[in-house]
Amino acid sequence: MTLMRPPPEVAGPSGPISRRATGRTVAVLVLVALGALIPTLGPAAALEGTGEAAAPGVAGIGLLRTVLFAALSVPLGELFVDRLARRVPGAAPGRPRSWSALAACAGLLAALGLASVVATGNLVPHSVAAIDVGGLYDSRDGRLALVEVNAFLLAALCARSGRPATQLWPLAAVVVAEALRAHPTTEHTPLLGSGLTLVHLICAALWTGGLLHALRVLRHWGAVPAGPALLGRYARVAVVLLAAITATGVCSSLRRMPADTVLDQLTETAYGRVLLAKVLLVVAVGLLALWARTRLRRAADPLTACSPARAEVVALGVVIAVSGLLTALPLPIRWS
Repeated sequence: MTLMRPPPEVAGPSGPISRRATGRTVAVLVLVALGALIPTLGPAAALEGTGEAAAPGVAGIGLLRTVLFAALSVPLGELFVDRLARRVPGAAPGRPRSWSALAACAGLLAALGLASVVATGNLVPHSVAAIDVGGLYDSRDGRLALVEVNAFLLAALCARSGRPATQLWPLAAVVVAEALRAHPTTEHTPLLGSGLTLVHLICAALWTGGLLHALRVLRHWGAVPAGPALLGRYARVAVVLLAAITATGVCSSLRRMPADTVLDQLTETAYGRVLLAKVLLVVAVGLLALWARTRLRRAADPLTACSPARAEVVALGVVIAVSGLLTALPLPIRWS
């Protein structure tokens, strides 16, 4: 795939392109900040009129899980796209500065916050004295919370080491811990549920973090033929990731909401309402991805696909925020 001559404003080393890039960066940061507010503003609207009681600290837990999911996506996406980039013919050797260490530190703080909640009996701690650290070893959720804390700490150290690829192993431990935490042993077929969540989390992290890093790499490389080739390779894998996310998401939802009650619970339960919002967002993301893929294949300048791809990243950030809220809401009732 070759590139056409870039527009005049792209040719200059500074000037209009710098101002446009700054404006886009500010816009993305504002939209991501608004998306991060969803866990704070969402619970009240989701629970309104359902007759369900929110667990203590739903907003805070939703925000912490949003940070944790994002902290997983960034380094996994970097490892994934860097591997793709090494296989692109004529790829430039340079890469943008890694965000993995910063993401791991953010994940560590989020994991510590979630562990403190578990250590106080799933209540929001109002003082350090209320946190029973030793009690974490006495419960399954407590041990899983400790695994996540230690794994993010190790991932941060690996990211700063000379072999950043080794952070894959502690990150995998976080994914496994999250999958097990989401399905307690009292649940029907918990291993099946954990398996579905495991695949869902991995695919979502690769899709979100991979697209973010691919756009950063393209911007770092500039207008070179390898840029569209990298985006095309990512797009082909993203189709498979989207299919896996959709399949595991549908199966997980049907395990918690029987097929004959789905329509009612999507509007009458908090979990169903937020799930419906997530589905609509994923559909919007899928349309943006289709738009970007169409531009990549048919536009005179394939790099124009970056515009819908940037919007896709922002929408995926909102999906992560909604997912964080979803994990903190009461599970739907299995009506007979």
